[in-house]
Amino acid sequence: MDDAAARHDPYAALRDGNYRWFIATLGLVTLGLQMQGVVVGWQVYDRTGDPLALGLVGLSEALPFLALALFGGHAADRANRLRLCLAATLGLALCSGLLCAFSWRFQAGPLAQAVWPIYGVIFLTGIVRAFYRPANVALGTDLLPKSLYANGSTWRVSVFHSGMVLGPALGGLVYAWRGPVAAHFLVMLLMACGLLGLFFIRYAPRAVAPRSGSIVQSLGEGLRFVFSQRLLLGAISLDLFAVLFGGAVAVLPVFAREILKVGPQGLGALRAAPALGSVLMGITLAHLPPLRRAGRTLLLCVAAFGAAMIAFALSRSFLLSLLLLAASGAVDNVSVVLRATLLQTLTPEHMLGRVSSVNQVFIGSSNEIGAFESGLAARLLGLVPSVIFGGCMTLLVVATTAWKVPGLRRMDRIG
Repeated sequence: MDDAAARHDPYAALRDGNYRWFIATLGLVTLGLQMQGVVVGWQVYDRTGDPLALGLVGLSEALPFLALALFGGHAADRANRLRLCLAATLGLALCSGLLCAFSWRFQAGPLAQAVWPIYGVIFLTGIVRAFYRPANVALGTDLLPKSLYANGSTWRVSVFHSGMVLGPALGGLVYAWRGPVAAHFLVMLLMACGLLGLFFIRYAPRAVAPRSGSIVQSLGEGLRFVFSQRLLLGAISLDLFAVLFGGAVAVLPVFAREILKVGPQGLGALRAAPALGSVLMGITLAHLPPLRRAGRTLLLCVAAFGAAMIAFALSRSFLLSLLLLAASGAVDNVSVVLRATLLQTLTPEHMLGRVSSVNQVFIGSSNEIGAFESGLAARLLGLVPSVIFGGCMTLLVVATTAWKVPGLRRMDRIG
């Protein structure tokens, strides 16, 4: 064991009280958003029976997010990051309240099968998340010294994926037991608790340099920085295309209902399985020193993600499907932690909001656009062939990235 391993403290970031409150609020908001994803997915598919309608849910969130994410990053670099998180969390709580009100008000009548109000609220959620995500990443970085970035990223990702474990399972159970109104109401309460937790963070804002140039110039500075860093750009691009083509989350309601025949409870378990694998991997990573051969590990983990998606598409066993999704989450956790640590390490503090927003345009929007791609591909190719195609494209992306960005392949320990 080398000196770094001997000195490694797996709980170093969590010993900071402000960071603990930050992690707790992140967990509550994530729990609520993941519950909301399952409930909305089942509602839409139950009303339409069309996998493309599920893809349109993702597109409804991606369009405003893509349009405003860079402005959200600019705001995170110019405004008080804690106050911006407070405002965005309040917005998420209000959106969940609108979904609850719609589900309660129109349980019967001419709008009982309508989905356009759901799309409208998800569109608003996309606007709010465009400001929430960069502010949240930048705030978490502000709360820790640079030496704890890797440890903090590991715990942040683990808590995020813990919410992704519990949220879908809880959403599916509440939906099956009490219906969508109760599920949306619980989401609203979780958002409110997350909002309350932010008030306990003692945050000293950085001194913001006087503004020079226009907002467009400020946004361009963030974009130029990302495109000037080949390692960071390679890591972001790798994850972007892997998520865009390789994810199957959007069509899980179809797998749950048509192929595995496990109902909303089973859908919750399927949605939770990747996050459970991620949490277990995150706990493991937290107890290990920083990874060596980080670049090769990143490439291998994304390739393993694609292979797991191909195997999932071919599975007809509920248990095997759960195990494959858990494996995909475990390897995805490694790539997320490595990319987050690389971003925090390479980015100057005064640009964290803008660079985080560029990352979210690549990664965050790829989740929603990937959901649309999954729904459209399922309509055109059929459900199983579309997921197999996506997994194969992920493997092709890994091979191309390894060839085009040799520095990423050779990258050793980050930091």
